[in-house]
Amino acid sequence: MDVTMLSVLTLGFILGIRHALEPDHMIAVSTIASQSKRLWQASLAGVFWGIGHTATLFVVGIILILMKNDIPEKWSLTLEFFVGIMLVYLGIAAMLSIRKKQEHKPHHHAHEKLPHGPGSKKVTYYKSLIIGFVHGIAGSGAMVLLTMSTVQSVWQGALYILIFGVGTVAGMLIFTTIIGIPFILSMKRMITSKALILTTGALSTIFGFYYMYNLGVNDGLFSLWL
Repeated sequence: MDVTMLSVLTLGFILGIRHALEPDHMIAVSTIASQSKRLWQASLAGVFWGIGHTATLFVVGIILILMKNDIPEKWSLTLEFFVGIMLVYLGIAAMLSIRKKQEHKPHHHAHEKLPHGPGSKKVTYYKSLIIGFVHGIAGSGAMVLLTMSTVQSVWQGALYILIFGVGTVAGMLIFTTIIGIPFILSMKRMITSKALILTTGALSTIFGFYYMYNLGVNDGLFSLWL
């Protein structure tokens, strides 16, 4: 591997970390991290987001590179629009989780231990994976343009996307670990915990509606479909 290719891959890794820290990514995963009971669960939520994100970027990206094609603007914006819908859903779900916690509070200790069981872990990581899938599909068009302008062959493109993916996993791992700390520390303080979850949920919902409005009106998605 020559120096030029090595520098390109290094750039890809750095861009991957930066990509993980985009507002819609951070807000979406924050709603998952807010439900974590332990710090390592919040960290793994970020890792699974990165895995899902990289998987779809890689598969869709390689197909488009082989076809020497790109996603039409109409469909690219539509896929981005689904990200907005997902953010609204995650935000509302986070806020509704506060009511569920209140309903379970009067029950016995055996019921209170349920969130730590294996079922909740699977749900948490499953949701993180799905969020990563959606973000990966929505961002595949931009990823292909970036890759095709950076590398010269299909195998280099595949390697670049993988390294970019490793960067996104690393970036999201760091972010979810940091964002998980206040949620974990506030668990024993019910009022503070509720306030943090409510704030995260409201932020995700508001940003989701703004995201959809910006795509539909400012970027012209609605006019493309109507």
